[in-house]
Amino acid sequence: MIQGFKDFLLRGNIVDLAVAVVIGTAFTALVAAFTSSFINPLIGVVGGGGVDGATLAINDQVFDYGGFINAIITFVLTAAVVYFAIVVPMKKLNEMRSRGQEPEPEGVAEDIALLREIRDALVTRRDL
Repeated sequence: MIQGFKDFLLRGNIVDLAVAVVIGTAFTALVAAFTSSFINPLIGVVGGGGVDGATLAINDQVFDYGGFINAIITFVLTAAVVYFAIVVPMKKLNEMRSRGQEPEPEGVAEDIALLREIRDALVTRRDL
């Protein structure tokens, strides 16, 4: 039972997923810091500058469209880096692994065909 659990945990997919989550989380923090430090002020300047930059006020309700644009940029940057830094290399690694494996045989091996003949002969003999 413990061996099965160890095999499950050490299977390539689980380890790859754990690494992806850790790296993705760390990179999300990095991208969030970048967008809040550089992109958000840039959006604010383009949206009018100052404290109220990239906001829209209608009937005393403030819409922070700059924050929404910042969130979109953060998401796109995070998704792109996770894809190009984790997904693409893992695909290439799996392709290289699969190239090293032998392909499955096309037909039935002779010994298996012979065993099937013996089985069929025993079944017909038993029915007599």
